[in-house]
Amino acid sequence: MSWKHPNIDDGPLAKRVEHTLKQLEQDRIVERLLQRDHTVWGPEPDEIANRLGWLDSPRVMMDEISAMQAFVSQAREAGFTHALLLGMGGSSLAPEVFRQVFGVADGFIDVRVLDSTDPTAVLAAFAASAPSTTLYIPATKSGGTVETLSFLKAAYRRAAADLGRDPGDHFVAITDPGSGLADLAQELSFRHIFLNDPDIGGRYSALSMFGLVPAALCGIDIGVLLVSAQQALEELAELTVQTPSVVMGALLGVAAREGRDKLTLVSSSTLNPIGVWVEQLVAESTGKRERGILPVDGEALGTPDVYGDDRIFVASQLSSESMEQQPLATLGKAGHPVAHFELQTKNDLGAELIGWEIATIIAGHVLEINPFDQPDVESAKIQARSMVSTYQETGELPSEQATLTDQGITIMGDVAGSTLLDVLQQILRSASPSTSYYALQAYLPPSEKTHTALQHLRHGIRSATRRATTAGYGPQFLHSTGQLHKGDGGTGFFVQLTCDDTIDLGIPDSTETDESSMSFGVLKAAQALGDAQALRQGGRQVVRFHLGTQIDAALRTLCTTLDQAIQQPTATE
Repeated sequence: MSWKHPNIDDGPLAKRVEHTLKQLEQDRIVERLLQRDHTVWGPEPDEIANRLGWLDSPRVMMDEISAMQAFVSQAREAGFTHALLLGMGGSSLAPEVFRQVFGVADGFIDVRVLDSTDPTAVLAAFAASAPSTTLYIPATKSGGTVETLSFLKAAYRRAAADLGRDPGDHFVAITDPGSGLADLAQELSFRHIFLNDPDIGGRYSALSMFGLVPAALCGIDIGVLLVSAQQALEELAELTVQTPSVVMGALLGVAAREGRDKLTLVSSSTLNPIGVWVEQLVAESTGKRERGILPVDGEALGTPDVYGDDRIFVASQLSSESMEQQPLATLGKAGHPVAHFELQTKNDLGAELIGWEIATIIAGHVLEINPFDQPDVESAKIQARSMVSTYQETGELPSEQATLTDQGITIMGDVAGSTLLDVLQQILRSASPSTSYYALQAYLPPSEKTHTALQHLRHGIRSATRRATTAGYGPQFLHSTGQLHKGDGGTGFFVQLTCDDTIDLGIPDSTETDESSMSFGVLKAAQALGDAQALRQGGRQVVRFHLGTQIDAALRTLCTTLDQAIQQPTATE
């Protein structure tokens, strides 16, 4: 991989980046991070030193390749053609990236990912392949992730019914030693239990068992990935702050301190899937202590007039693919920092992942935060558990007061108005200096139509407000950008999109029974309510659009009305 030094004009930002690099050199930051010196980021050794195992992953995992390949060969010989990875956040994003970038080699096992509690999505994932030829791979570092264990129980009961026996040999666990999942996998006689290095945090686990076992099942040459990653670390070991990943980290940190904290990701087609992985890595690592870097993935490039002065652009390109350079050049001339990096082949992906990880922890040092903790993630979980407790006691989730219902859409939250148009105009007017980005949170079944509608809404909001926009499916984003949403400076405006599920699926109370005291639909709704409550407790604005059962029609209405809100002057104008 070739990281090119950022293109920054000869202004104050460039001078501050250069000053920061000199300070990093004077403080021996690269040398100290390679020595696992926790004081680079903070005073608590256990929180930091025990999260740096990923620096050894490329070397250590080389010794595990033969064991992983033997496992894959045995699985193929046993007749498995598909695998369904059950996981959230760092346990699922890297496998998805590897699958999308490389595909599945002929004769190998097609690995798909389930990371949504939406019942339509869960049922679709289960229906995509027959249990008789499917490996189910629950993956969770803690061994206690509620979504992952819910998927596991549902998959286990489905496989047991289909096979007519205990299906443990159709299950493979990836987790930390001593976790609840490790114990359960042993009890249920799983085909294999992969125990990962516990000193690796979830978002830094791409080149550990969590990312590499699914990649090996797809027939990806994981050895080549590890070699490229190790070469990147050897370059870092030369201890120069001019290593491009260190320069990138300094740029990201300094730019964020200067107010350019919207990291806008642009990629050539093959590398597009990497954006969601970078999003989690950077957002969860830096979004805390009322600061943070917001990754903006999936926005189409626009002209300079649709951006505020809080952007920094990073473009990644595969050398064999073309990418429009003129829009980036125009943005650079308009004063926006633009950085480029290029991969010679897809096999350089390992080096890119390591490069981003190094850049992120350097940015964390510059911002004076600990990039390895996630202090605000628990707040949404606590609220969701409270919602679930209410449901278990009363049979109903807590209700939220509706502001109005118009055109089949019910609106709730921190906005008033007599029509849907009024509400959307108010949301656009909220783009004061205190609002620097809009986050669309879709607790909906993922689909191409929904994705298209979300993109329409994002680009409409951006053109009207010059604010950054993000979009994510719930509850996936809770394990990605959720930390930043609640830990940054409080400048986000949050738009929840929810629906009435036309079908639902019970979550078995255990792997031993089909009895269910809660469904996936209830869990999803509780997570939406819980996150909204946690955001409001942190002083964030949240508006919820409940779309009912006709999701596609309601999204079309929302898009059309937003277009009208943009075109029509408001009553105060």
